[in-house]
Amino acid sequence: MKTKIILSLVSLFGLLLVIAWMANLFEERVTPATIVIPDESASNLIKPELRIVPSIEPVPGTITAREATDVSSRILAQIETILARPGETVKAGQLLVQLDQAALQARKAQAEDLVAAAQVRLTESMSQADRIQSLFDQRMVSRSELDKVIAQRDALKANLDQSEKALSEADTAMSYSAIRAPIDGRIIDRYAEPGDTVVPGKKIISIYNPLSLRVRSHVREGLALMLNIGDVVDIEVPSIGRTLPGKVEEIIPAANPGARSFQIHVSMSYAVDLLPGMFARIVFQVGEEEKLLVPSDRVASIGQLDLIWVSEQQGVTQRIVKTGNQFGDMIEITSGLGAGELVSVVPR
Repeated sequence: MKTKIILSLVSLFGLLLVIAWMANLFEERVTPATIVIPDESASNLIKPELRIVPSIEPVPGTITAREATDVSSRILAQIETILARPGETVKAGQLLVQLDQAALQARKAQAEDLVAAAQVRLTESMSQADRIQSLFDQRMVSRSELDKVIAQRDALKANLDQSEKALSEADTAMSYSAIRAPIDGRIIDRYAEPGDTVVPGKKIISIYNPLSLRVRSHVREGLALMLNIGDVVDIEVPSIGRTLPGKVEEIIPAANPGARSFQIHVSMSYAVDLLPGMFARIVFQVGEEEKLLVPSDRVASIGQLDLIWVSEQQGVTQRIVKTGNQFGDMIEITSGLGAGELVSVVPR
């Protein structure tokens, strides 16, 4: 009987030890930090401002280039050299790709030989035609013989013309072996290397004009109907932390039936650190509305929470609020604060 009582007491004592350990009773306690609450003097308390401010609507978009082109070959040939790499700046007419000319040179030489032979035969035929014409004038040959040599001369003229066109075609093909930049711009990427065989239409190099960057976006129907060509907007580029001026330059006059949105293009000012494909945000002003604003330095952000300190009957208390847009040194409070309340400074 005594043994059972002892075992029960030991078990109870062990359970109490476990509870004490889980409650951190065996660890040194750290004194919690204290926050110095500012006094409630008039200099530290302000009322939020009710101010009429622009009502804005941000719309996400993508930076693209209005002038962008893919450089390709017009002939079947092997690449000899490529004189451009991604990121390089090129001028219109600058040589980018040189194709192998061996087959083209042989074709041109053959065309030149055909032209030379046709010229020799035509010269001989013209001389014979002149002689027959003279004999015909003297009534020493028949009309049929004269017509025969004239027909032969005209056929040789046509043959020479055809040979000259073949030579011109060979010269044109030779010019196609040197692929040049069609616009001033910057190389995006290249899709072939020396030694590759290219076919007509195969993309070799992509180029864009950095001075023609714009933002492509889709806006809701109601907003699209409010826009006009030439409207000035702000363009925010979060990755570089800048806001640039923009102007609406195109509104596609057909809605996307699935998303019920319209595609628009907004031109933007040039900046050296802007690149196609970057994320941008177009900020539209869609009217005016009354907002509750407080100075930005009266709001503290801790993680995902925005906090302010409000003077109440029991003193200054901490309160969680929801903030909105920034207007200069003021920030919008969308919930958590009333217009007549007093806001204190952020405590140290």
